[in-house]
Amino acid sequence: MLPKLSHKQTLEPAYLSFIEALHRSEFTGDIDTRYSARMVQATDNSVYQFLPQAVIYPKSQQDVQTALYLAAQPLFTEVVFSARGGGTGTNGQSLTHGIIIDLSRHMNRVLEINAEEGWARVEAGVVKDALNDALRSHGFFFSPDLSTSNRATVGGMINTDASGAGSLVYGKTSDHVLGLSCVLFDGSVMDTHPMDKSTLDNMKVVDEVLLPSLSQSITTEIAKMCLDNRVEIEAQFPKLNRFLTGYDLKHVWNDDLTQCDISRVLTGSEGTLAVITEAKLNLTPLPQCRMMLNIKYDSFEAALRHAPDLVKAKATVVETIDSKVLNLAKKDIIWHSVSAFIKSVPDHEIDGLNMVEFAGDEDEVLQKLTALEHMLTTQFEEHKSGLLGYQLVSDRASIDTIYAMRKKAVGLLGATKGKRKPLAFAEDTAVPPEKLADFIMEFRALLDGHQLQYGMFGHVDAGVLHVRPALDMCDAEDEELLKVISDEVASLTLKYGGLMWGEHGKGVRGEYAPAVFGQHLYGLLEEVKGLFDPHNKLNPGKLVAPTGKGPLYYNVDSPKRGSFDRQIPVQTRDAFPDVMNCNGNGLCFNYSTSSPMCPSFKVTGDRIHSPKGRAGLMREWLRLLESEGVDVNALAKAKPSNIFKRAKYTLVDNDYDYSHEVMESLQGCLACKSCSSQCPVKVDVPKFRSQFFNIYYQRYLRPAKDHLVAGIEVSLPVMAQMPRLVNALSQNALSRWMIEKTLGYVDSPALSVPTLKQRLHGHSSRGYDLASLSAIAESERDQYVLVVQDPFNSFYEASTVHYFIQLIEKLGLKPILLPFKPNGKPEHIKGFLNQFSQTAKNAADFFNQVFALGMPMVGLDPALVLCYRDEYKEALGGARGDFNVLLANEWLLSRLEKHALSSPALTEFTLFSHCTESTAMPNAGKEWQRIFAHFGAKLATANVGCCGMAGTYGHEAENLSRSRQLFEMSWQERLGAIPQVQVLVSGYSCRSQVKRFSGFKPQHPVEALLKLF
Repeated sequence: MLPKLSHKQTLEPAYLSFIEALHRSEFTGDIDTRYSARMVQATDNSVYQFLPQAVIYPKSQQDVQTALYLAAQPLFTEVVFSARGGGTGTNGQSLTHGIIIDLSRHMNRVLEINAEEGWARVEAGVVKDALNDALRSHGFFFSPDLSTSNRATVGGMINTDASGAGSLVYGKTSDHVLGLSCVLFDGSVMDTHPMDKSTLDNMKVVDEVLLPSLSQSITTEIAKMCLDNRVEIEAQFPKLNRFLTGYDLKHVWNDDLTQCDISRVLTGSEGTLAVITEAKLNLTPLPQCRMMLNIKYDSFEAALRHAPDLVKAKATVVETIDSKVLNLAKKDIIWHSVSAFIKSVPDHEIDGLNMVEFAGDEDEVLQKLTALEHMLTTQFEEHKSGLLGYQLVSDRASIDTIYAMRKKAVGLLGATKGKRKPLAFAEDTAVPPEKLADFIMEFRALLDGHQLQYGMFGHVDAGVLHVRPALDMCDAEDEELLKVISDEVASLTLKYGGLMWGEHGKGVRGEYAPAVFGQHLYGLLEEVKGLFDPHNKLNPGKLVAPTGKGPLYYNVDSPKRGSFDRQIPVQTRDAFPDVMNCNGNGLCFNYSTSSPMCPSFKVTGDRIHSPKGRAGLMREWLRLLESEGVDVNALAKAKPSNIFKRAKYTLVDNDYDYSHEVMESLQGCLACKSCSSQCPVKVDVPKFRSQFFNIYYQRYLRPAKDHLVAGIEVSLPVMAQMPRLVNALSQNALSRWMIEKTLGYVDSPALSVPTLKQRLHGHSSRGYDLASLSAIAESERDQYVLVVQDPFNSFYEASTVHYFIQLIEKLGLKPILLPFKPNGKPEHIKGFLNQFSQTAKNAADFFNQVFALGMPMVGLDPALVLCYRDEYKEALGGARGDFNVLLANEWLLSRLEKHALSSPALTEFTLFSHCTESTAMPNAGKEWQRIFAHFGAKLATANVGCCGMAGTYGHEAENLSRSRQLFEMSWQERLGAIPQVQVLVSGYSCRSQVKRFSGFKPQHPVEALLKLF
């Protein structure tokens, strides 16, 4: 029996008092002390795990002031904070055991765009790509380019002084900061911007007469400090494009010492000095022309050693990736979109790739490109540099697609097979570019000496290398090895005049800073921290501590997620691979409403409703079960306990149970399965969601609606015998009200009238059982098409099945409607795993016998057809057999060559794909386009996210508001711009949602095709 998990860690007394006081204050944001909310903020994209005391989500700068002013009172001296944005840090930068200030939920607006002067003012929580979306129509973009740009916030970029591809041309974030507004530890506001020396001198004069503010004191002290120590700062600070100190004393004053800007100290400070709330940013004009060469090599070393020649070509970007990353990309869903631009080379393996982009004025780009192509042609003919060839990509959309693959490389490394996974801890080393190749060879020798696997890619133009050695953090020896390698890499970078932290910030790696800066300059950094944060309340333990506050208490050996994960037995980890494999890359936080990735996070803004959050909560759940001595695998196979016993738990036992918090998170999942293909490591939330439901209801009573959903495939054929009566009983106002109040369901669909059976009355497609099918002569079987029924189209939208049967006949073939066999998808969604396994076995046994007859089997609904390929394989393993059910587009595509081309027509359509289909089968849209073109029509594809229905989710009353929000967020505007007769929707649930909220029933593609004949 599942135990009650009463392990909720209560807040420490000081924090509990502070939260109570914050509730009584003028703070208007959200305050979250749920264990689940704290757990999802306990990790980032690093190996570390620090459980915070609470998470607050301010709605304004005033809210941040209120919180920090309150915490500055003597009663709350123990209360500390860490600001957080997208949570994409790779070294624990924003993790804390104090309070997280998450600015991404509410403080995410673009406040002002001044196109004439080329700047924008934004709140710190705005996502970088969202800012660029707002800037595009003005002809500008914010140019520092990150691999995490679709979820990284501007505040996070400022705090790590982030940069990325093209930094030699575009610079780092600090090169684009015109001014900052931030809140200091005492709740006062500090605004920074470039300041003339005369203005600073006047401030000093005022200071002699009046008591200076904290902001003024900080400004004057740091300005003087940087002047007095300028010679040593110039001599000691590494001279690198990607140089990142944390507190950039080198650039506080400009070269001729006429202008001072304290913003340079704040950029890269990782939230240790102040909470940045707003920024004024310099913008870059969008380039008129962009072109890219993908250059292929027979080794990674050849790609590296060739890079200096490419940099001399004055390229905007020179990026490199090795064969390991390329091979992982080839196994990912993204490869279908880039394979044409990185074609294989006959008789050679591509073991290195350089991506070289030129951007700017068209004449200038063409001139540089022509010169580089001439050089490459000469070198190729002379067989130099390990060069295998190159490809030109000249349209922006394709270039952006290639960059999407490169950006996904970080996450893809986490998809490596085996217990050891590539980890971020020494992943952003930077050395002078001319030393990079030699440095990497020695780096490789270092890792090879420890018998480690690794992937490499990076910005060779800037001397930055991304390396992720593969380790198993559940192995105590590997955890110790992480520290050994960190120390060795830190020494190696110093040997080559570089840094261990060239791009992703220091975080826990602050322990290596004294060796870089020397005793005196490191002492200056401690003084800077003391000026801003004398009581060490802002992200304490990172970078440096105030003078006299002792050594840092966070370092490379700080608490790691692996130390918690290894408390989960190996057999349990193996049973929940998606839960354990999540590496925290955060791609599920993609802000774009047109992206199908995790609609529940998009609509709630709550990280417990994300794949990353759900995986983290499940890991903790499994750990706590182990601490209770529970065998999870045995529990998963157990039969449900007595219904009266479970009712007792539900009705009487109201004590805290962490399982309820996990349930809250997983109930919000739409089971759309976008995560299973969009996530670089293929975290499949619906899979472990079903596993959790199966175990959770060993203790607690299932709601009646779950049984209704799970049994729908059994009840539908019975109800279809008397559809008019069933509709009369279920579709009237009173019944709808009762269904909503008793079962929690709204807008339940009506059964089809006439039924599918009636529509096909006298039709030769019906009446075939297995014996009848077997009787068909083998020589005639290529003339038959077997239509696989699904419960939704067959019983709620029978016309669509009828249209498909007519279309098959129009193509000169003989359709056969197979007997309805329950698919089991509804059972799986609700976690009836034992029932699902039996349903799957029954269906698989039947379909395997049919499949052996050699006639194609075709289904219409993407979610149901794909269930045969995914959930069946998971549930049945080898017992699933080899049967294959095709989607209509897959089958039609195979028939095109056997059907004459139609004359071009003026007919135009736009296809809206089911989110499960568009993510699991990214070529589906292109396949439909080819099919419609063959039949003389034009088809566009709509780039949209989830419609908000997702099976039964949109029918549940508790989800109605969110379901509507998702539809409005992604589908509504796009639908409104297209004539209704041109709208095609492949998924039954999506068509239901359109009918519900837009008032018309869109066509399935097969219906539109039928009308083209």
